[in-house]
Amino acid sequence: MIGRLKGVVDSFGEDTVILDVHGVGYVCHCSARTLQTLPPVGEAAVLTIETYVREDMIRLFGFVSEEERDWFRLLGTVQGVGVKVALAILSVLKPVELATAIALKDAAGLARANGVGKKLAERICQELKDKAPAFGATDPGGSHLPGAEASTRTAPKPMADAVSALVNLGYPSLQATAAVAAASRNLGEAATTEQLIRVGLRELAK
Repeated sequence: MIGRLKGVVDSFGEDTVILDVHGVGYVCHCSARTLQTLPPVGEAAVLTIETYVREDMIRLFGFVSEEERDWFRLLGTVQGVGVKVALAILSVLKPVELATAIALKDAAGLARANGVGKKLAERICQELKDKAPAFGATDPGGSHLPGAEASTRTAPKPMADAVSALVNLGYPSLQATAAVAAASRNLGEAATTEQLIRVGLRELAK
């Protein structure tokens, strides 16, 4: 099984890149975001690989990080999410943005990806809400929290401080973000950090 490839970029396809490793060209299927981050043809690149072996073919999927690869695997556990849809989701959402969308049950954000309808997006949020924390943190700036400034993509300070406080208490950032978001919806935009922490803890205790 191939887990990592280091070579020279040979050429790009619509959703693939050929990586030349000591004269052997490996075709790697990638998300649009991954392809955009790779260097130009002729330069060195490294991809974390997920190898799919079937009776009639072997396919390689390439990722810029192990975190992105882990999300690809996790998305594939949801019924209705095949490799094409998983790559489409990773094309529009970074891992941290995907974690935040699931934490906040932002089905509309997931539905931005090709092939993802409302029902599938809701299923992804539901099935992965308890699995996602193991695969990384949410947006540390809180850009998906209610009241986040569009220009700076950061949440109001009381909300960001409340998330930080809950994380310091030992809660995974994915769950802390979701709890503070729920607290903010209940308390309103004028809520203080202390109020958000108190109600957030109640949310986490449910």
